[in-house]
Amino acid sequence: MIKDIFYRLFSVLPIKKKKIIFWGYYGAQYGGSPKYISEHIVAHKSEFDVVWGTVDPDSMTNVKVRKVKFASLKFLYELATAKFVITNYRFSINMNKRSGQIYIQTWHSSLRLKKIEKDAESFLPQNYIQQAKRDSTKIDYLLSGCKDSTQIFKQSFWYDGEILEIGTPRIDPIIQKESSNLKGIKEKLGLDSDEKVLLYAPTFRKSNDYSCYLRDFSDIVKSLENKMGGRWKVVVRLHPHLINKADEIIKNTDVINGSSYNDIQELLIVTDFLITDYSSLMFDFLFSKKSVLLYLPDLQDYLKNERDLYYDVEELPFLKAFDHEEIINKIQSFDSIKYVSNLSDFEERIGSFEKGTASNQLVSILKKHI
Repeated sequence: MIKDIFYRLFSVLPIKKKKIIFWGYYGAQYGGSPKYISEHIVAHKSEFDVVWGTVDPDSMTNVKVRKVKFASLKFLYELATAKFVITNYRFSINMNKRSGQIYIQTWHSSLRLKKIEKDAESFLPQNYIQQAKRDSTKIDYLLSGCKDSTQIFKQSFWYDGEILEIGTPRIDPIIQKESSNLKGIKEKLGLDSDEKVLLYAPTFRKSNDYSCYLRDFSDIVKSLENKMGGRWKVVVRLHPHLINKADEIIKNTDVINGSSYNDIQELLIVTDFLITDYSSLMFDFLFSKKSVLLYLPDLQDYLKNERDLYYDVEELPFLKAFDHEEIINKIQSFDSIKYVSNLSDFEERIGSFEKGTASNQLVSILKKHI
């Protein structure tokens, strides 16, 4: 109630036409498309005043923008007086958007396998559905990475406004093959610069059941080393819902726990082989042209108890395995030329807009609104 009063008071102040306020995953993340839009602005010394809302401002000491504690009174002031509001999750703060403000929803993937929003309404809690419907009325622009994604948004997002078909800012560094941070990212993970990375990033199950997760990677690593050469290390990235279970799930001392690493895109930049299941990371990593294997031992149970999917998994261009032994077989028989060809065919089929220029295109649109 007090915050509502202060927000209304702040809302009588002038909107600052060059101010942009960002946050990711309810203030808990410096990552995703908001991060890469923000970094593009800073790198190109654009005239914008960039503000980040974060639950932990001290964790962003190396980020050259203004930081405010998420949901604090200072945050509410910045929010009420910003011209542009950019985030990648639903607008969780029940504040009215002011006339003259522009709210840009980047969402958190270029494409998705699991059905979302209205398409998954029977799987979602009612309070989230109401929040999502309110949020959709505030959006001015929604970003899309491909024609399929545009169609999904039109049918599922409770939104009939403009969709910017310019690509996904979080995909830009993957397409541009940014390697300037490669060594630094590996150092933060405790990796040698010449070590190759197997990233295992399963998504969560609503029951928090993780019995289907991979635990033993020794023979997988041996197969990768035999097939692709080099020394390999395993990094496991758990979904944020399971970070507090990491010690129970990741018991192998040879495995690096990357679950708390703030930006999954940086992990993808250093990854050479990705194993996931139903996560949209598969579509982000597609643009690296590197290998993705979907490990799906619980597919039928997932379809029955978790979410329906937009695609039959057999239609996807990635490697698939339904048990541990099949992972080894797929690695040993891997045909890189055929695999890359399948990726290109899939990009064409979904009507991809990804060119590595999404942040630049969006900033050009923002400048027109100043």
